[in-house]
Amino acid sequence: GTARALQKNDIEVESICKVHEGRPNIVDLIKNDEIQFIINTPSGAKPWEDGLSIRAAALAYDIPIITTTSGAAAMINGIEALRKRGLGVKCLQEYYVGSGGKG
Repeated sequence: GTARALQKNDIEVESICKVHEGRPNIVDLIKNDEIQFIINTPSGAKPWEDGLSIRAAALAYDIPIITTTSGAAAMINGIEALRKRGLGVKCLQEYYVGSGGKG
């Protein structure tokens, strides 16, 4: 379902076997250093079991993972904001003074 949702939004997706369906699967690709980021939104018993394996592998191999659709949406919003505005650094006083505070 996640792949279909991404494809409907013109995001290129490569589907592979779910963990319980056989190999190669996402855990194999994580171990082979072929995955950089994971969005996994399991629902149901089998997907939940697969999710445990996926989260364990992501943790072991330092792969960022998002497990909710709201988290994925927040990540996408953050990336879009970075692309539009860039990344800058301000000290706390600049935020305070810039908002009308006396500093």
